[in-house]
Amino acid sequence: MATLLSIRGLTKAYPGVVANDDVSFDIGKGEIHALLGENGAGKSTLVKMIFGLVKPDAGEMALDGAAYAPAKPSDARRSGVAMVFQHFSLFEALDVAENVALGMENPPRPRDLARQIREVSETYGLPLDPTRTVGTLSAGERQRVEIIRCLLQNPRLLIMDEPTSVLTPQEVDILFQTLNKLRAEGTSILYISHKLEEIRALCDEATILRLGKNVGTCTPREVTARQMAELMVGSSFNAPEARAGEKGEVLLRTDKLSLPAPGAFGTPLREVSLEVRAGEVLGIAGVAGNGQDELLMALSGERLAPAGTIFFKGQDVSRLGPIGRRDAGLLSGPEERLGHAAAPNMSLTENAVLTGARREGLVQGGFIDWGKSKAFAEKVIERFDVRTPGPGTAARALSGGNLQKFVVGREILQSPDVFVVNQPTWGVDAAAAAAIRQALLDLAAKGAAIIVISQDLDELMEISDRFAALNEGRLSPARAVAELDIEKIGLMMGGAHDMEVAHVDG
Repeated sequence: MATLLSIRGLTKAYPGVVANDDVSFDIGKGEIHALLGENGAGKSTLVKMIFGLVKPDAGEMALDGAAYAPAKPSDARRSGVAMVFQHFSLFEALDVAENVALGMENPPRPRDLARQIREVSETYGLPLDPTRTVGTLSAGERQRVEIIRCLLQNPRLLIMDEPTSVLTPQEVDILFQTLNKLRAEGTSILYISHKLEEIRALCDEATILRLGKNVGTCTPREVTARQMAELMVGSSFNAPEARAGEKGEVLLRTDKLSLPAPGAFGTPLREVSLEVRAGEVLGIAGVAGNGQDELLMALSGERLAPAGTIFFKGQDVSRLGPIGRRDAGLLSGPEERLGHAAAPNMSLTENAVLTGARREGLVQGGFIDWGKSKAFAEKVIERFDVRTPGPGTAARALSGGNLQKFVVGREILQSPDVFVVNQPTWGVDAAAAAAIRQALLDLAAKGAAIIVISQDLDELMEISDRFAALNEGRLSPARAVAELDIEKIGLMMGGAHDMEVAHVDG
């Protein structure tokens, strides 16, 4: 296979860490090439150098045989390199065509652009209405906007960062059909994902980074997902294992909980009723933007629901705020780690104080006990293998996955009676995800009730006792995980009524 992008000796260092250390590999023309590595392995830095967002300290690249050194993303785009980021860069108040135009160097006239969007989206099986306001689109449709924006540039190399993290199984199938069509037409794709079974199904070759170094390549379909995961971390690890046991009393119950949308493009909660027992894990799935954040805020007390009730250990806590609920033992971990779960410019020690002050006794007589606070932060770092120079490091300096491990671990170590967590392993490598899931199962085994809100269906199937799905702010009835398969779950996430799901059962 002819080479499209050749990378030789790329090196990038930051104070205290070498993000990429003499990395070399090739991406072939018409190849889907996976880039794998645990959190902090250097994947993000590497693709930022390819896309012109970061300048390497050493090394060189060649694109189709010619020297390639983009100083900025516009240089990369002109050379035929496009990137779909994990976090969408879209303006919700603008329509699809306006958002696409903002990402183009020289956009055509609006009428011509709308026609091109329709043609390209239909050609690749990603239908889009260019006049739709982005704020009204589902997460899957928003990803289509990002992809179509790239495809209109006729890229030779398309970089995709965790592209399936917000998609239903049915939408994943559509995306894979699109990527296979692009490959058949000669487009190369650099694909980053922690979902290793996806890598096995889709990718031709994989390059594995560990601690900034290229530690090898493999052909994904010739190895198991577990073998790839162990190559990433350099050691073996155990799959999460639940402990059998009877479930206890209902610790948290909601009755017809309703909450208005937080803004023009938010999702209202509509009569959400659920219950979770001591020792139980209730998994809640849903495509992004269907009320997950709103449900967590309603349960945590960040927003008080004007309708419906919340019972915690038999007591009505509907009017209690977040501090009162945390004192009682109802803890939460939000999806947005930087800015919601953690203050970016504060140290890990300070972030430990933010939620652990009262339950861990980190404040005495109105003064912070810094020694005790540092010890608590160090305990979280050690217990959850957070890769950081130390507890004095600012939260924003950690990789996304390592910060995720810290904020989830910070809550688990406070021994909640009920723990509600949104996307607990989002952006976390396979070994770290297994450790977090095991920690949740261990917490349940000690008698806590756990609600896991996640878009990772494999995760929910692995650790949940019962499963429900959020769609447009409505929660389906919970069902035992043993009764379900991926197809039924996809229907539930899409808003299928009980009758439709029951029909699939038959």
